[in-house]
Amino acid sequence: MTARERVNRRAPRRAPGYGERVPPRLPRLPRSAVRVQVDWPTVRRFARRAAAAAAVTPLATAAGLMVLDKVRGQRYPLDKRFPTAPPATSRIGENTTTVYTYGDDLYQDMLAAIRTARKQILLETYIWKGDEVGAEFKQAVVEAAERGVDVYLVYDTFANLVVPRSFYDFPPAVHVLAFPVFRPQVVVSAVRHSGRDHRKILVVDDEVAFVGGYNIGSLYATRWRDTHLRVTGPSVWELRNAFVDFWNRWRTDDLPILQDVGSPHWLPHLRAARNAPSELVFPIRGLYLDAIDRACSHVYITQAYFIPDRDILTALLNAAARGVDVRVLVPERSNHVVADWLARGHYATLLRGGVRIFLYQGAMIHAKTATIDGAWSTVGTANIDRLSLTGNYEINLEIVDDGVAARLEDTFRMDLTNARELTLDEWERRPALKKLAELVLSPLRPLL
Repeated sequence: MTARERVNRRAPRRAPGYGERVPPRLPRLPRSAVRVQVDWPTVRRFARRAAAAAAVTPLATAAGLMVLDKVRGQRYPLDKRFPTAPPATSRIGENTTTVYTYGDDLYQDMLAAIRTARKQILLETYIWKGDEVGAEFKQAVVEAAERGVDVYLVYDTFANLVVPRSFYDFPPAVHVLAFPVFRPQVVVSAVRHSGRDHRKILVVDDEVAFVGGYNIGSLYATRWRDTHLRVTGPSVWELRNAFVDFWNRWRTDDLPILQDVGSPHWLPHLRAARNAPSELVFPIRGLYLDAIDRACSHVYITQAYFIPDRDILTALLNAAARGVDVRVLVPERSNHVVADWLARGHYATLLRGGVRIFLYQGAMIHAKTATIDGAWSTVGTANIDRLSLTGNYEINLEIVDDGVAARLEDTFRMDLTNARELTLDEWERRPALKKLAELVLSPLRPLL
């Protein structure tokens, strides 16, 4: 064989891997030996601790903030004066409405109505303090009952736990419904029956009615800025009917039934929207959503506690995006420190979306009002938060009238003179610790 033949000779075919070193085969282990052993008791214990930490951390943070706020003491200067306006009256068809922005003015007119009552007084309130103003209201309704007026009172017991129980002792002629803290229905269906009665209504002789944010107490007479509305005319029935339905729904067997009279008047310009948790009826939220979605020019909202849900937040951002001037006025420091912190968690989103935020200075602003496009307004008891819009018994008047809208716009501009605007630049420069606290507290938003 020549050299060329030897070079060109093809090597024999070999199987893949031929000549490679094969590692020794490991012994086959039984299946039980390779199975992963999970210590389920440890896993469950870890999961429980993690869940407990997730639940406790926001609550502990909230508790810490409340303690710190208590240590800091007085939230508002005792001698602080804030801008107010005299009662302003507008006519709506057969009705008249009066806007109140100062508690002392309101209480004088409420007491005057009670003292001149001839037939019936229906009074419902969330807080009724046992102080000088509270005692004045108590004396007025007792004297009315003594002269033969039918008097029906409703107050929320949870909101008045700090008031001596003896304060609510009335003579037998006064019919009193103390809306209880614990009710049998709460055990069966906590969601539907755990709401508080947050409404504030006074109806006298089916001729005059009052509704709004004011509770009864000396603090609210001069040191809080709130908004209330008086109505005279056929639409008084709206507030009377709201009281009657609540009374008959929750009265005990020893309390008389109130007659549910109808109304021949169908007046679309002034209507009452009532939240009824026991029936899962929450029209006030829908009222706000519809009005904000309609807005073309401006939206002015004043709220004591502003913790909007996703839909209301989106509606406000959408309005701002289409060029609507959206302004929200809230207290810089309210009387509920945790609510303040939960509200602040939305500020960055609102400011980036073009919503303007104003912080009321030096006093508590407790109003629950809105006015849109110079045409639509609402005054009532509901805050823009989940507790009010999907939890408590609330009532708001919806008013479609240029005159009332003008009065509330004047009030809004007046309040802005005692407020400062919060800018996005200022908000983004807040300390990292505050940002962390807002994040930690965020799981509590659905509760308020």
